[in-house]
Formats: sequence, structure tokens, C-alpha cells
Amino acid sequence: MLTKRVEQHQRCRVTGAEAAPMSHPPRTPGLSCRAQSAPQPCPCACLQVSMQYNPGWNGSSVNLLHVRAAGPGDSLHYVWSSIGAPAVLLVATRSPSSALRVNWTQLLSPSPAGAIWIDPPDSVVYSTAVVFTKLFEFSEAKPLGELFYPTYDLSEFSWDSLNHTLNHTALTAELSGVPATDPGGGFTNGSLAFRVTAYEASGRAGRLPSLLHTADSSQLEFILAGVAPRGNGSRFVLEVATVEEAGAVRRLRSERSIDDEYTPTIFEVLSLVAESQNGSSTLGFLQWKATAYGSRSPRREDGIRCRAQGLQAANWTLPVSSIVQAYFGESLGSTCTISALNVSFGGEEGRVYQEKRYLSWSVLLGFGQPPRDTFSALVISITAVALGTPLAMLLLGSCLVLLARRRRYSEYEPIN
Repeated sequence: MLTKRVEQHQRCRVTGAEAAPMSHPPRTPGLSCRAQSAPQPCPCACLQVSMQYNPGWNGSSVNLLHVRAAGPGDSLHYVWSSIGAPAVLLVATRSPSSALRVNWTQLLSPSPAGAIWIDPPDSVVYSTAVVFTKLFEFSEAKPLGELFYPTYDLSEFSWDSLNHTLNHTALTAELSGVPATDPGGGFTNGSLAFRVTAYEASGRAGRLPSLLHTADSSQLEFILAGVAPRGNGSRFVLEVATVEEAGAVRRLRSERSIDDEYTPTIFEVLSLVAESQNGSSTLGFLQWKATAYGSRSPRREDGIRCRAQGLQAANWTLPVSSIVQAYFGESLGSTCTISALNVSFGGEEGRVYQEKRYLSWSVLLGFGQPPRDTFSALVISITAVALGTPLAMLLLGSCLVLLARRRRYSEYEPIN
């Protein structure tokens, strides 16, 4: 079980990470699901967060970003990469000094299994991975049977160096790419990007959809910019896959609320949670609101409907060069469970992308329970005034009526 952070520490941001290429043996498969309860959210004000690009490797032909958040008794690791399909590896450990190890020669070989591990291996209490595999495009205006255009396979994209966008102060980075071959020319003036934001403390994103986050989470923004649709009324679908070791399963939850204070007109929050098989605890999550936006400076009117089209077991394997196979090794094809979810964008609002050629979708990834929005003090005050004022007037009116009736009857003299 991940040690609960109970001490209050004020820690500063650092710019380096404990990661280096080593020839140590890889972690033993199966350690990560030994946890009997979920990683505990951090109650402290600030974490020690670091970001490092390609630790132990001087080249920029591939992208690997290591984000490490250290607490007084544990640490969290996020490993983002575009080696193969874009993916993020999430690892929670019980050691505040646990470090990422990368064997670059093996990682870039045709057989990368075991090239990535956490040191010490027995400090790992939970690990999972999320992979963004494909982008589909279809048009409802086309004849039946010809709905889908050729698929964009994200493992075959050419990606820019992430190091050019890495901001150690803001804890952000952006991975941008285009198809290696683009016969249709849809990406001639456009690109697909994943923008990563790490957090040192709890808070709320300033831009819509204003997701609430904790220090145990990071935000990912999926962006399509300038990509030409291949048909009238085209809609896009992003395929998202998750990897869980034995002992954990993924479930899709939908939660509705009457509160749309932070995201106007949006009343649904979806969560893809990893639970222990006995359902006793939540280990990790992906969380998003049921909307995307068609503007770089999103407003309510720029909203694009976002739907989750069911979580299903995937009977395919991930790209062999991905960091997922490098970490999970042989267990990826045996004990691990791979699930896939399609997230679609568009509908009645499909014209928003046609006009502006821009789409952004934000999702939160993290450990433990996903954060839950509650009514703010302002909303509670307004509601209390809105409901309390009529009630107070009703009570006051009733008192005045009763008082008037008593005075009217008191004017008569008693009859002997």
C-alpha cells in the first residue's frame, strides 16, 4: 500500500530527475498490483515535481518525458513517450527516492521488453498505462457502408522534439506530430498534439473545461489544429487503450450534477477508473467532462459534444516499440488486461470544427479517487438567498395576516 502522506511539507520545484540508463535487471512482473488499497491523495500543500527529457540520452530523434512527483514517504512517476503510439506510463511507489531506469539500447531495439523499470523494483505498489492508438474520421453524410475514411494510426506519426516545448517553470510540455505519409493531405496545414501539464498542488485549471485537479494527477489536452476534414460534417474519434496488470480492472463511470458553475451547460463528468478486482479500492483514473472545444480561447459557445462509446476488452497487441512493452514485458500478452475506449467529438455541433479547424479535449490522469466537484460557497450563498427569501416573505406575510385578524376581533365588546 502506498504510504499515506500525513506530514505537512513545503517543498520546492526542482529541474532534474533521478533517472539514468543502466544495465540493471528489469523489475519483476506482477509487483505493481500487490497494493490492497488505493494510493492516498496528498493532503500537503506542495509536492517536489521534476521534469526531464530523454534521461540518459543525448539525442532528440525520440521523445521520452519523465515527470516525477515526490512526497515524504512515496513518489509518483509519469513517463510520456511517442516511441510507437503516444503513451503514458503511471507508476506509484512507496519510496520517496525511487528512480526511473532506462536501457536506451534495448528500448530502441526490436525487442524492448524490460528496457524500462523503477528502482528499487519492490517499491512499486501500482502501475498502469494509457495509450492513444488511432484517430478515426467518418462522415454521416456518406452512403451506408462508406462511413469511415482511412484511419490515422498514431504509431506511424512523425513527432517533433518535445524538448522544444518543455517548460520547467510551468511544468508543461507539448508533443506535436503529423502522419509520416499523408496521401489525403489532411495534415498539410495541420497537426495533432498532446499537451501535458503536471501539478504540485491541488487547484483548478483556468481554461474551460476548468477541470479540478490534485497533486496526484496530471492533465492531458488532445488538440487537432488545422487538420482538413475529408468530408462534409466529418466527425473524429480518438481510440484510447489502457493496460492493467492482474488484480485490477477498468470501469467507466458517468456522474451527473445540476452544478455547471465551472463548465457552463455541461452537467456530466465521466471517469475511467481502475479498481482492485474485489472492488474495495480505486487505484487510478482518467477523468473528463462531456465536452471538447473548438477554439484556442474556449468559450461556452465553442463547445463540441464529447461521447464515450463503451469500454471493451481489446484482443490486439500494442506497438512493439512502445514504452508499454518496455515496462510490462512478457506480462503484456499474458496476465495484463488491455481495454479500449472510443471518444468521439461532434454531432449537432459538428460544424464548429468545420468552421474553425480546431478541437481540444482535456482529460485528467492520476492515482486514487478522481476529484469530485462540490458546490462553491458562492453557489451555496446564492441558492440560500434564492430559496430563503421567498420562505422568509411567506412567513412574514403569514404573521402579518394573523396579527391583522387578532386586531380585528379585539374591536368587539363582549356580550353579557
